[in-house]
Amino acid sequence: MDVAFLGGPAPQRGVGVVAPFDFALDRELWRWVPDEVSLHVTRTPYVPVEVSLDLARLVSEHETLGEAVRTLNAIEPEVVAYACTSGSFVGGIVGERAMCEAMSRAGSVPAITTSGALLEALVELDVRRVALVTPYTVSVTRALEGYVAQAGVAVTGCAFMGLTRHIWKVPYREVVDMARQAVRGAADALFISCTNLPTYDVIPQLEAELRIPVISANQVTMWAALRRLGTRAVGPYQALIDPAARTGPVLPGPAPGAVVPEEEQQQEGWT
Repeated sequence: MDVAFLGGPAPQRGVGVVAPFDFALDRELWRWVPDEVSLHVTRTPYVPVEVSLDLARLVSEHETLGEAVRTLNAIEPEVVAYACTSGSFVGGIVGERAMCEAMSRAGSVPAITTSGALLEALVELDVRRVALVTPYTVSVTRALEGYVAQAGVAVTGCAFMGLTRHIWKVPYREVVDMARQAVRGAADALFISCTNLPTYDVIPQLEAELRIPVISANQVTMWAALRRLGTRAVGPYQALIDPAARTGPVLPGPAPGAVVPEEEQQQEGWT
């Protein structure tokens, strides 16, 4: 069959993605990507270390990142994203900026990281108080809290899973349960950390239930990368991506004089 009349595939714009060797959610990243954009994913070399601060440092070394970016140069992406939360917050804000500079030098294109994209998203949503969910151990979780605090954002609640491997196997119901635990007090948004933790389908549900924006590691990474291209991520009913979701109907609070249990007050953010 002669298909020459079709003119070939439509032009594509490229986003290069550097991910840790154990990253398993390539398909989730693609769900935020519009049809005219392609992702080109490469991985850091394998190291026999479980998820920890040590692993975060190993997969974020400048030499490692530079080599990964150079593997993408032949296909000429317009922006490069480092899709790893812990690897990009382990050195604090200064360390994250240095990582972006190292990747930009290697690829001669703009570079972002997941943790840098997180701070960008918090500014976009005018977040001053954030709740956190992580799959990490306590030490890695505390490092994330410190990173957010450096940006002047208060952490009002946190829940973590204590995992060191197989994070991509965590089911949605556990992510939802942890989110409910984390939002204990007043928060302007909830951040679900780790690019290996599935989140795409739970974001609208949690936003409707918690009545605050819910952002996740993979979401902010794709949002920020696509923003550099002047285009938008695909995320219906997600407040960061869909402006209409930021101004949805406000659900009614308790009737005047009603007695609300303390646990429910905390969940609803009334206290």
